[in-house]
Amino acid sequence: MEPSAPSPMHTGNLETVELRERIFDYARYRMDLNPAPLDLPMSLDDLNAAVGQTITETGLGGLAALSTFTEILAPACLSVDHPNYLSFIPCAPTEAASLFDLVVSASSIYGGSWMEGSGAVFAENQVLSWLAAEVGLPETAGGVFVQGGTLGNLSALVAARFRAQQRCAETGTVEPRRWKLVCSAEAHSSLKTAAHVMGIDLVTVPVDPDGRMRGQQTEAALAGIDVSDVFAIVATAGTTNFGIVDRLDEVGALAARLGIWFHVDGAYGLAGILAPSTRALYRGVELADSFIVDPHKWLYAPFDACALVYRDPSIARAAHTQHGEYLDPLTDTAQWNPSDYAVNLTRRPRGLPLWFSLASHGVAAYRKSIEQNLSVTRQIATEIRNRPNFELVREPELSVVAFRKAGWTAENYERWSNRMLVIGKAFAVPSSHAGEAMMRFAIINPLTSVAELVDLLDEMDQE
Repeated sequence: MEPSAPSPMHTGNLETVELRERIFDYARYRMDLNPAPLDLPMSLDDLNAAVGQTITETGLGGLAALSTFTEILAPACLSVDHPNYLSFIPCAPTEAASLFDLVVSASSIYGGSWMEGSGAVFAENQVLSWLAAEVGLPETAGGVFVQGGTLGNLSALVAARFRAQQRCAETGTVEPRRWKLVCSAEAHSSLKTAAHVMGIDLVTVPVDPDGRMRGQQTEAALAGIDVSDVFAIVATAGTTNFGIVDRLDEVGALAARLGIWFHVDGAYGLAGILAPSTRALYRGVELADSFIVDPHKWLYAPFDACALVYRDPSIARAAHTQHGEYLDPLTDTAQWNPSDYAVNLTRRPRGLPLWFSLASHGVAAYRKSIEQNLSVTRQIATEIRNRPNFELVREPELSVVAFRKAGWTAENYERWSNRMLVIGKAFAVPSSHAGEAMMRFAIINPLTSVAELVDLLDEMDQE
């Protein structure tokens, strides 16, 4: 019996060649837009009416499916690289990084093992080594790129608890019924998620008036508990809501004195260590046993990438390596397999877009762009101080500025925010602090200008 012909899905033909060129054309068109379109979300009912059912037995055809995306679905997604996308933490990839993300997908590289992706892993590891050196960790430090900060924090904490469990086994000490994790009261929500997933208790430390976790307050929070139950202390290098850097030197010294794993969550803010004007804020980060930083935040890489780095990667490897007969060819070697260093197995080499951009432009260009973001933040903070109807909630340290307008409630901010989005001027949603609404600008796009931000303040002033 003759074998059936291969599916046209996997063989080249005139239709697939045309589709390929059309996709390249769209990618070229999208990257040429300056600025990127802000666009506007659509309701479920509106999308159902405009798009209809796309998954059918016979398919729409590639060109029709692409048209559905480019004409309806893509404009219903906000562009996080718009200069006035100021909410949450935006993403502003360099053109080199975005282009190389296309290459990574087209190359079908598996990034979980050295055996299958040694060239990609080699390049990723150069980036991780560079980050470790900037932080001040030894040359033996290493890690892996994972999906995002939530997975990065969870993976680091799993390794930290594993080390604590090892110590209990070595000393014959009984493990606590529930391990404890210590962090700032203003730490990222991912730590609460990690505590829930790991079945551990979260001990929160009150921050000082400037929003920082300090050594003295951390020690006071430990006074009422059995310190042997604590397996990790987490400090934040750039809180999401305010961009405040905890006193890493004080908290790190305390963790070292107590023999507790010290993790630094720098998902958003640790990139600020590259800027000369803010480098001093990170004094003490060199004490970390692990840290994370998300390149898709302030290192100008596309989604999704979190760099997770360990001082002693062997602990992480022992904690995370998956074992199975089918994995023996990988795990029974001394090769560097990225899948062994986090809660992951199958992975794409998501660190390559950052590697390519760094290799193309050099680190100095990154330092300059981050410094530019900081300058814009300081200038708009000065503008806010000089306006009688506005006040800063806290003095900005990094590239987040949080402020209030006198007399405004959450409804006022929400109404203004919705109007700015509808008219295509900005995506700036309100936040809150201590139960009171506020506006917050997160400035990490080098194309974000002081003039545009002043215009947004003028819009608020006129309401």
